[in-house]
Amino acid sequence: MDLSVMFFGADDASTVGHAAKYDDILTITKAADRLGFTAVWTPERHFQQVGQVFPSPALLSAALAVATERIHVRAGSLVLPLHHPLRVAEDWAVVDNLSRGRAGVSVATGWHSKDFVLAPGAYEDRRERAFRDLALLRRLWAGEAVEFTDGAGEPVTVTSQPRPYSDHLPLWTTTSGSPATWVAAGRMRTNILAATIGQTREELAGKIGAYRDAYDGAPEQPGSPPRGTVTLMAHTYVGETDEHATERAGGPLKDYLRSYVAQTAANKGGAGRAAALSDEQLGTLAEFAFQRYLTWGSLLGSAETCRKNLSDLADMGCDEVACFVDFGLGVDEVLAGLERLAELREDM
Repeated sequence: MDLSVMFFGADDASTVGHAAKYDDILTITKAADRLGFTAVWTPERHFQQVGQVFPSPALLSAALAVATERIHVRAGSLVLPLHHPLRVAEDWAVVDNLSRGRAGVSVATGWHSKDFVLAPGAYEDRRERAFRDLALLRRLWAGEAVEFTDGAGEPVTVTSQPRPYSDHLPLWTTTSGSPATWVAAGRMRTNILAATIGQTREELAGKIGAYRDAYDGAPEQPGSPPRGTVTLMAHTYVGETDEHATERAGGPLKDYLRSYVAQTAANKGGAGRAAALSDEQLGTLAEFAFQRYLTWGSLLGSAETCRKNLSDLADMGCDEVACFVDFGLGVDEVLAGLERLAELREDM
């Protein structure tokens, strides 16, 4: 089982300054590199409290690449319909060269209507655009000359530059839980990035099985491994005891869950399903979600509790856990939790 670190940023960074948040990200990433974690994932978010310091995973990954030695630097996720695939190939080739082949990208279709201020015409058919351009991204990365339309309206054939350090770009498809996306990822022969929260163990096991079947039955793609990687994101804090972990992580995580629900309510594409909830109702919902999350799907607890949860995820077919660490804990708490998690991994 590979263990990685994922950032998503739930707190209001404007209270401490965004520069300080980037300092924290660098500090945590350097520690994860030293402790032997597999990868660091940074998302793409726009115009929201949740994830407000993550508008450009390529830019931040370039900084993390030169500050580390061995840890992989990955977008988790890149909202492909917001970007020209040629620009994505260029930007991530820079990251790949700076990191000497440690780059990776998880492609997302996007979900929040406000994100698409950057590309309003791409919102309605964002799923089709993402899957189409994912295939194009593979061709560009491989050095294939592709025809586009230039500024004069004429067709022109271009080859992406600079050339990447690696022959193939490791690709994931991000899913928020839709079974159709799991199957689509298998058919495209990409890895898959999902979350444990919001679904039962049985639901998740079924989706992993469907993904494996689709992957096995799909034609080979350039650079795709014989077996796809299932990466699951889980909120993580390894405490000294279960009670210690709950005490330290409970408040920040419930605040994060409240923020997430509020952000969902502001999504015009989501029909405002949570818009009518009062503060009291939001608090009740966050408490319920937190208590449920403690029973399954998180890495919140003592080393022994987290060891059991990791074993359970491995039994389901999970290959990598992306440990979501910046949901409101202070940097010292995050680092202490990572130290305990690294020790746990050595004992497994």
